[in-house]
Amino acid sequence: MHTPNDTVARVLRGYTVGITADRRWDEQATLLERRGATVVHGPTIHTLPIGSDERLRTVTNEVIAAPPACLIANTGLGIRSWFSVAENWGLGDALHAALSTTRIYARGPKASGAVHTLGLEVVARAPTERLSEAVDLAIADLASGDTVAFQIDGGGPTAEIQRLTATGARVLEVPVYKWTLPEDPTAAVRLAESVMARKVHAVTFTAGPAVRNWFSIAEAHGFGDELRAALCQGEIVVGCVGPVCADVAHELGVASPRLVVPSSYRLGPLVRAVADELVRSSLTVELGGRTLVVAGTNATVDGQDLALTDNESRILLLLATRLGMVTAKADLAADVWQDANLDPHTVEMAVARLRARLQPLGMHIDAVRRRGYLLRA
Repeated sequence: MHTPNDTVARVLRGYTVGITADRRWDEQATLLERRGATVVHGPTIHTLPIGSDERLRTVTNEVIAAPPACLIANTGLGIRSWFSVAENWGLGDALHAALSTTRIYARGPKASGAVHTLGLEVVARAPTERLSEAVDLAIADLASGDTVAFQIDGGGPTAEIQRLTATGARVLEVPVYKWTLPEDPTAAVRLAESVMARKVHAVTFTAGPAVRNWFSIAEAHGFGDELRAALCQGEIVVGCVGPVCADVAHELGVASPRLVVPSSYRLGPLVRAVADELVRSSLTVELGGRTLVVAGTNATVDGQDLALTDNESRILLLLATRLGMVTAKADLAADVWQDANLDPHTVEMAVARLRARLQPLGMHIDAVRRRGYLLRA
């Protein structure tokens, strides 16, 4: 009998999840590993603070000297980092006082929370965390000639700044950090290779640039199309932390039917959404009065775990999906090894090993002469 905590720790057993984030990736890994998942970290993005940059100090002094009519709070990290750097310069109180009379528009709850933590008020928040919505809210309240402080994210200036300047506003860009490609892309390449080899069951993204960077790395290594195809087949869960991140994935051609976005755009809900989608992909069949569950590379027989190889799990899942139906060796070769011309002996040996591993349920895999194999109930 399993306790509730043990059940949570088992829910993702057999599944491997790739994490592309650099910030808070260990926190995400812990959430997944507590559910039983295996984690592969392949950071596709590098977040660099630029607090010592003279541009940031100059714009901070400008804001203090002449408080802007409004502030676009783009990210929680950006707002917190700005005030942290200002404190180091001895300007924290002055910056807080300057912004106390400023109308602040937040892109989402993280930015809004950061503002509130600092003891400042948020006038309005974008309903779906899109930057364009925060800018829409600001524009509705702007008068020509107003000054807008715009905390830009790690991607740098955006088209939204042009929209603000088109109203006659003066925009002060507040650069707090920037996103770059990882210094060493090896881990990101290995994660992509694992995805293409179908050794990973889900991949998570916590920022749109992480998606864009991964494909940039893939293109540079000559397998951009192959990675895109692997993510679009519907076998791999693609988890995006919010709609902005998902928009970038769609823009880059990731049309996966298993792309999930949590209703609350946070790390915890992202992990839960990915976990729920993975659990839905597990398969349960009754064989000879015993219950077999196939979940990733883990099979359970009446609650007892059996670790399978990647190929064994795919063979079993295909046969279980077609319970009682014959699956040709060529079809197994095409689905499992992605090679319809594979030597049939390779298939035969893999099925033999699977039978041995599943004992006593292995006897339910029947070889049908000159046709293939079937899983018998």
